Amino acid sequence: MLFRIDPARPVPLADQIAANVRRGIADGTVAPGERLPPARELAASLDVSIHTVLAGYQQLRDEELIELRRGRGATVREGLRPDRAALLGLVHDLVAAARRIDLDDEELLDLVRSTASGP
Repeated sequence: MLFRIDPARPVPLADQIAANVRRGIADGTVAPGERLPPARELAASLDVSIHTVLAGYQQLRDEELIELRRGRGATVREGLRPDRAALLGLVHDLVAAARRIDLDDEELLDLVRSTASGP
């Protein structure tokens, strides 16, 4: 898997790392059961702190996209549907857009609820 980050972007590097994996899962270039690069190796190749990589991997674990096991590294969860990763990517984009226009969490949730309930 090829990771691309841009330190000039306003998006935190850990978020960019997580987004790379989400995209890979969504487009099928990263398969369930596949191991992600070890954090130390990825940090060295991207010239970032290992803590940055681990923060990105932690996001993915919290989203239930990967499993982190001591000594075994990060693995994409078995049985994972690629569209879940795509949807999580859209959610992150939605939250970022809401932040840009200064919507707080409650306003964003109200918008989502009103949209989900229909006209």
